[in-house]
Amino acid sequence: MTAYAVAHMLQVTPGPQIVEYLQKIDATLEPFDGRFIVHGSEVDVVENTWPGHLVIIEFPDLQHARGWYHSPAYQEILPLRTDNSRSDVFFVDGVRHPHKATDVLE
Repeated sequence: MTAYAVAHMLQVTPGPQIVEYLQKIDATLEPFDGRFIVHGSEVDVVENTWPGHLVIIEFPDLQHARGWYHSPAYQEILPLRTDNSRSDVFFVDGVRHPHKATDVLE
């Protein structure tokens, strides 16, 4: 089942380390079939507030998402982001299609 790595980027300090992180992250995703779905787009808030930006990366499944995050290549560049930003990051499974809202009641 498709899975997603989601980051709510609350604060980012722009600079050379963030630029380097952005230049290197794509190569870390390739071996795990990861691809950006949302990356830093403006959020059109219709209820409450949403500080920061949203990043969503799609993977074939949770195993691929976890493999990417824990890979030596990603772990090598991770401090470039964590030392220069504040964010919440998590993995989540997508839904099987077709999906109805009431499926979560089962």
